[in-house]
Amino acid sequence: MSQLRVRFAPSPTGYLHIGGARTALFNYLLARQQKGTFVLRIEDTDVARSTQESVDAILDAMDWLGLSCDEGPYYQSDRFDLYKNKVQQLLDCGKAYRCYCTAEELDAKRETAMKAGRKPKYDGTCRHRNDQPDLPYVVRFKLPEDQEAVTFPDRIKGTITFRTEELDDLIIQRSDGTPTYNFVVVIDDAEMGINLVIRGDDHINNTPRQILLYEALGYAVPEFAHVPMILGADKKRLSKRHGATSVMAYQELGYLPEALVNYLARLGWSLGDEEIFSMEDLIEKFSLENVGRSAGVFNPDKLLWLNSHYIKSGDPQRLANLLTPFLEKQGLDLSQGPDIVAVVKSLQERAATLVEMAEGAAFYYVDQVDYDDKARAKFLSTEQQNLFEKIRSALNECSDFSEESLEQAFAEVMNQTQLKFGKIAQPLRVALTGGTASPSIYEVLQVIGRDRAVARIDRALNHLA
Repeated sequence: MSQLRVRFAPSPTGYLHIGGARTALFNYLLARQQKGTFVLRIEDTDVARSTQESVDAILDAMDWLGLSCDEGPYYQSDRFDLYKNKVQQLLDCGKAYRCYCTAEELDAKRETAMKAGRKPKYDGTCRHRNDQPDLPYVVRFKLPEDQEAVTFPDRIKGTITFRTEELDDLIIQRSDGTPTYNFVVVIDDAEMGINLVIRGDDHINNTPRQILLYEALGYAVPEFAHVPMILGADKKRLSKRHGATSVMAYQELGYLPEALVNYLARLGWSLGDEEIFSMEDLIEKFSLENVGRSAGVFNPDKLLWLNSHYIKSGDPQRLANLLTPFLEKQGLDLSQGPDIVAVVKSLQERAATLVEMAEGAAFYYVDQVDYDDKARAKFLSTEQQNLFEKIRSALNECSDFSEESLEQAFAEVMNQTQLKFGKIAQPLRVALTGGTASPSIYEVLQVIGRDRAVARIDRALNHLA
């Protein structure tokens, strides 16, 4: 093969979904690995449904995932003159023809064919017409009559054969003059030098038609690799009923892009028992030979596990930058609280998503924590007054809030009260955070600092019931 050229060609009729993102990823990885070219093409010939909002959403999702293109984005809507010229080329050489059959006539033909037990395909009524009446028409590609089958090697599925009797004379230009998908995708891939088409296997049925168009237009036929679709846990095609399917929805849910990239790569591709792959690992190790032939099943729990892994092992400063908008969304003033990097470090082991981390971090940035009712009833009673006063005194006497100093302070309180550590830490945790679950009490104290800790203990003393 000459230098590899692959492409990702989404339609801007919605957001970038999980299946499309995986296809883009596979193309990107192979291009990077083989030092080839990754082309991005926006297939916006469906003018009625294509929107700039969708284009922006697709580009944002690609950028978030780190899938940078080498060329593009190209837009099909900029290339209509080329498509018209190619339609005329096929008409001029007798490989296409004008079809004047109305929608009602076509419906009747389909119904007749189905009643007779035949495939409801176009019967070629206009194939041999020489007149050109002043009537609306579509342009159809004339299937070769002397070719019984179309066979092609698929890099994932193996050899695939379609009998031409199963195909019909494909419409390549609609009655309004706009070209159809199967026609323009052939021209674009050929003119852009794409020599390997990696796409979802929902396009397999399009492939024999496209191969015939390549040949009719005098283009070289590229290689194909059809990636199996993604299913939900119920083994049905992934859809909104299975949860979030948009890439950017996962960003909003607090997932890291490296977690989603890792998960999508492993969804249908494997390398032994390895589960954790950085982008660099994937570029080095990815191959089409290890892409499975059967559909992948989307497992939200596995994705969550990966996200948790990447949060635990992530750079705290980067996580702090990513966490900031989630905290601001809660209306928290970060200038009035502790250093956000310190907050992240205290929560990395506990949070599976940035949303969880933001929820867990909220108590650090509020002036007054809200006490959980059950925790308040159990731990903020008058019985704890003496304990809180001793903790307050011990913290005020700490030379600093190092772990060693805090351990000494708590040892003194345990000695004075004859209480075990847990009996001291839990009431203090409620006073400091409002609930019974948080990072370790030493971490909480170190992050919020002496003044805020003492102020929260004073407030708890005022709320003893």
